[in-house]
Amino acid sequence: MLKRLLPVCAVALLTVGSYAAAVETRGDHPDTYVVKKGDTLWDIAGKFLKRPWLWPEIWQANPQINNPHLIYPGDVISLAYLDRVAVQEGPRGEAPITGVPLSEVEPFLKDVRVVDEFEHLPYVVSIEEDRSRGISGMSAYVVGLEGARPGQRYAFVRPTVRFTWLDRTACCDIGFKTDLDFRGARIFADYEEYWTTAVLPDKGYEQLGYELRQMNTGSVTMVAGGGVEASTIVLDEGGNEVRIGDRLIPVDAQPYDLQFFPHPPKQQFEYGRAQVIGVPDALYHGGPHDVIALSVGARDGVDNGTVFSVWRVGSNTPDRVQYSMNRSPDLFGDGSRVRLPDEFTGHVMVFRTFDKMSYGLIMDGIKPARIGYELKHPDTMQ
Repeated sequence: MLKRLLPVCAVALLTVGSYAAAVETRGDHPDTYVVKKGDTLWDIAGKFLKRPWLWPEIWQANPQINNPHLIYPGDVISLAYLDRVAVQEGPRGEAPITGVPLSEVEPFLKDVRVVDEFEHLPYVVSIEEDRSRGISGMSAYVVGLEGARPGQRYAFVRPTVRFTWLDRTACCDIGFKTDLDFRGARIFADYEEYWTTAVLPDKGYEQLGYELRQMNTGSVTMVAGGGVEASTIVLDEGGNEVRIGDRLIPVDAQPYDLQFFPHPPKQQFEYGRAQVIGVPDALYHGGPHDVIALSVGARDGVDNGTVFSVWRVGSNTPDRVQYSMNRSPDLFGDGSRVRLPDEFTGHVMVFRTFDKMSYGLIMDGIKPARIGYELKHPDTMQ
């Protein structure tokens, strides 16, 4: 019997040891913390844990919490026996806290979506008085709305970015975004992108989707017919300017999460598969509380709350000590280069997931994140 028990005890001790290491608490964590309005789950987890993404490991299974997925302002949080979270419930007069600051991500929850194609959608062909742009109260003339009815509501969306990904083993490039013109066609103004596309015209690339950004909404007032080929939609109050080439989709209640619970990814991706592919409203870099686009999505097992660490990809630098100091960098082959280690820059948490890609918020960082940086498990040390 003793011999049979020894392996069981050894496994139990190993499990407890692994668990303790996995959820290592901060040495300066407070005994108790009163949740305040404006807190996020990431901030609270960071007060108790060295790795906030492991927060669900210590609170989800706690039987003292009636609904372990919701924490409200006024709740008193403390670490209990075996480093489990104990919660003394406060009043329930306010909304529960979220995983990320909603003010930072709200535009990407309400006004942005990613689709595989958009060319089939109706589009604006002109604006009232033959203007190129329209504002609230003005009429927009739309082609392709056959079958619409007066009073039907549509959202004006603008294709702004085409996201693609290129396996580093296929060439020397990385995942990137392509800006689109007013028709939704690609702009080849960027030098690096131009040469990549010219050498490999979409060979080796995977298209991850087109970003559609909502600009305004409006109601149909007149449907094409009787010799008129364009339908009329009057723009609503507020919103952004609408321009020729904007597309239309029916107004619908687009579902999205308001609660984000940090957790590690379900799998470790092959190196080069998970990358930063875009920094909205910026050229290349993003810092804490900036949104970035990622090359992995729901089909890869990524869901809202998934946390990655972000790493600058190590350079292949010429070894000028062993070889010539005067040689051009282009003349150094693989055998005369040294692969440098990747450099950690920060952590990102996914808050909006599509099939082939996702959006994440940079939660913390010691350096800016850049397009092409690698995404790894948050516990990765190199």
